[in-house]
Parts: sequence; structure tokens; C-alpha cells
Amino acid sequence: MVSVVMQDDYYCDQTGLPPDVRRKQNYDHPQAFDWPLLIQHVQALRNGETIAMPEYDFTIDNRSNKTIAVKPAPVIVIEGLFALFDADLRRMMSLKIFVDTAPDVRFIRRMQRDIAERGRTMESIIGQYLETVRPMHKQFIEPTKRHADVILPHGANGPAVDVITTKVASVIGQLKGA
Repeated sequence: MVSVVMQDDYYCDQTGLPPDVRRKQNYDHPQAFDWPLLIQHVQALRNGETIAMPEYDFTIDNRSNKTIAVKPAPVIVIEGLFALFDADLRRMMSLKIFVDTAPDVRFIRRMQRDIAERGRTMESIIGQYLETVRPMHKQFIEPTKRHADVILPHGANGPAVDVITTKVASVIGQLKGA
């Protein structure tokens, strides 16, 4: 069994900001995240507690009123670009994985997603990419690669997946033996 924590759902609550101001926020900076809540929730999962993970709504640039119940499990996956950024969060990880994807692939995926799922224009996506996404990736995300135990190249590969599978099985085995 696996619990998945989606880092994007931990963007800071911006209820106090008007929609036009929310839209202009830099969501590609580490300060965009509610780190204390994320760390508290991961610790709760590790302690066997169910959490009420916030649900972020990209159409309103804010958290929705809904939460997602995430139950504890032997394996907790923290999914997100900044997953390896915070030292306190990293200390709770048994295995740190960095998925290294080529910049053009990242841009194309973002464009496809933002047009299809978020109703954005190509011009707004390109502008955001050049103004914040690309520089923030270089400044904050790329350097977290050094904290990874495993670096997966785009598309992964058999040996890397085998390493991850073996490590996860080992962690689960240790937990069962404890």
C-alpha cells in the first residue's frame, strides 16, 4: 500500500488576495508552498495518522474548500518539483528520487496540461515559462538533484526502476520486522 502526497496541493492558501493578484503570484518559487503544513502532514502519515490533504484548484489560483483523506501506508510518495528542496522533509525520506527531464519536454508537457486542464493561452504559458518557470527551475529545482539517491532520466530505465523497487521492498521489509 502507498500513500501519495501531491506537493501542488500545498500551495499557500491565498483566500485573502483578490483573484487578479493571485494569478500574478510566482508559483514556481519555494515560498509559494505551505511547508509547515506539508511537513506536519508527512510526519502524521509516518505516525500512522490519516491526514486531510488540501486540494488546490488551479482554475481559481487557490485552495478549494475540499480536502482529500490520505491514509497512512508503509510507503509515502511525495510528488512534486520541490520535493527535495526542504531539509526537514528530506530527513523524513528513505529514498530520494529526482526525475531529470529535458527542458523542451518539460515545457511541452506544461503547455499541453495548461491549455487542456487550466484553460490558459499559449501566450500566457510562454510568458510565465520565461519569467518564472525557467529561472526558478535553474535556481531552486535543478540544485536539489544533488540530494537525490537516484536520478531517473526522462522515460526512466530498467536498472533505475530495479534499484527503486529493491529499496522500497527493503524499507517495507524493515517495517514489517520492526
